[in-house]
Amino acid sequence: MYTKMLALCFTTFLLSTTLLAQSKDEQAVAAAVEALRKAMLDGNRGALDSLAAPELTYGHSSGKMEDKHSFVETIASGQSDFVTLELSDQSITVIGNTALVRHKLNATTNDGGKPGTVSLGILLVWQKQHKHWKLIARQAFKSPTNN
Repeated sequence: MYTKMLALCFTTFLLSTTLLAQSKDEQAVAAAVEALRKAMLDGNRGALDSLAAPELTYGHSSGKMEDKHSFVETIASGQSDFVTLELSDQSITVIGNTALVRHKLNATTNDGGKPGTVSLGILLVWQKQHKHWKLIARQAFKSPTNN
């Protein structure tokens, strides 16, 4: 009986440790997403470069694809200029050293001096590289109007 209780306590401890670790990773990914949002809003070249992995593939809802260099340059140069940038309905799933993030993006823009609005669904893929979460993929899609 004592052995069974000890085994149960040990198993409970392992499960709670695993859940705590997942929670810490989810919090770290959420912080990385927020840092990316702020960097995109501010056009912060250094922050964008730091958050994006060299392998980044960045997909727009139009089908246009960018690599890391093109993504950073487009935002930092103001070619793609966010006036406001809000994220909602975010979910984060961490699987090992990979995290899947889904959210809705609503923004006002001033691309090339032309005001606009955008409402998109977003899928981000993050990978933990050398203890830091790096964006390796992003795909945007047009949200249904009733969502």
